[in-house]
Amino acid sequence: MGQVTITIDKREYVIACGDGQEAHIMKLSRILDEKAKQLSANSATINENMKLAMVGLLLADELSDITAGKAVEFDSPDKIRHADAEAAQVIDSQTAKIAQILQNI
Repeated sequence: MGQVTITIDKREYVIACGDGQEAHIMKLSRILDEKAKQLSANSATINENMKLAMVGLLLADELSDITAGKAVEFDSPDKIRHADAEAAQVIDSQTAKIAQILQNI
């Protein structure tokens, strides 16, 4: 059984994996790390559990678009940054709404 240490948003995790899968796990972890960094850079301080949920939702949304044949094709890094910024604004808005609902409970 293989083992690899991954870093996501400055935190290290030791992950067990099948022998020979270490490089693949590292590649996947870089995707998660990038999403987590985007959320950290574009939103107020959020706790780790909320960040995990939001990263999962972002990836699930991307997967949903791809499987539905709606994958957006970006032709420039500026469009990607713009799309990320828009997604971050939506996430910030939804996070604020959730926080407000929790305060009212």
